[in-house]
Amino acid sequence: MKEAIVHSGPKVTIVDSPIPTPNADQVLIKVVYSGTNPKDWKVPEWVPDNPHNSGDDIAGFVEAVGDNVTEFKKGDRVAAFHQTMAPHGSFAEFAIAWSHSTFHLPMNTSFESGATIPLAAMAAALGLYHKLGLPQPWQPATKPIPLIIYGASSALGAFAIKMAQASDIHPIIAVAGKGRDFVEGLISRDRGDTIVDYRNEDDNVISAIQRALKNAGVKEVKHAFDGVSEHGSYQNLSRVLAPQGSKILVVLPGDYKEIPMHIEWNVMMVGSVHGALSYGPETPSDKEVQAYKDFGFVYFRWFSQRLLEGSFTGHPYEIIPGGLQGIEQGLKNLKEGKASAVKYIYKIEDTQ
Repeated sequence: MKEAIVHSGPKVTIVDSPIPTPNADQVLIKVVYSGTNPKDWKVPEWVPDNPHNSGDDIAGFVEAVGDNVTEFKKGDRVAAFHQTMAPHGSFAEFAIAWSHSTFHLPMNTSFESGATIPLAAMAAALGLYHKLGLPQPWQPATKPIPLIIYGASSALGAFAIKMAQASDIHPIIAVAGKGRDFVEGLISRDRGDTIVDYRNEDDNVISAIQRALKNAGVKEVKHAFDGVSEHGSYQNLSRVLAPQGSKILVVLPGDYKEIPMHIEWNVMMVGSVHGALSYGPETPSDKEVQAYKDFGFVYFRWFSQRLLEGSFTGHPYEIIPGGLQGIEQGLKNLKEGKASAVKYIYKIEDTQ
């Protein structure tokens, strides 16, 4: 099979690889569309001596299943979150995913849309519900819970808004830039939600957030979902969060020394649903690993059910031409900040 290997740069090479075999708890998927994420170019730069197939968003048909897999069979339409940094990612004609991070794609959801969902939607769920401890969709909020979402037009930010809406969390202060028109269609103005433009000076961003809270009739905000975690985002958030009981969710590794001691901050690691619970040498307990695995299992099936009902959707996408040969250009676009309110995806059969 053809497989794309991502190097720092980003630079992509196409190689011939054997079709992988799933283990007892895995699924082999014939990839129809693959998505890309910012980490697909960032990780090869952080770890330049380990070029690899960094794709994690899979949409396609089940080709084979392991002996312990009972939920899927050959020919099923699925999307899946591949285990980050593991072999056999989505930048290939065939990919491997664990069965618990694979979910059925209903017929009303295209493979294109399905390829936008796995990593970003799971990251949003982990950030909102596991790290920030906000009410989950099946036990929605019963009183106003102000929430700031920084980077609201990205796939991560948009999925966070969609899930916050499902949990009846309002008012949402969505911080966005040129993608604000897209974000407008996600928020509920009648519930106090609003948009703040991050392209203004930091002091103006902070003032706008404070005005938005006042206009929504709330005195303070204690929860922030920072889908950017650089370029001043968490510093701005630190200046508007309440002095007691506040939390920030960040998405990049770092020491975050500029976040005041009175604010609790946590790094969201989407790979935790596959057992990667920290960036350090710590070894998680079996209980911790199982808890994250169960979280992923539940929410991937929630995505599938909500897609079927039509109350949840994928992210807007742009198909980069050339199949696997197009991945390098897509990653360069991501690195240069060209993507706004769009996810880059690739039709694998278009590979030459």
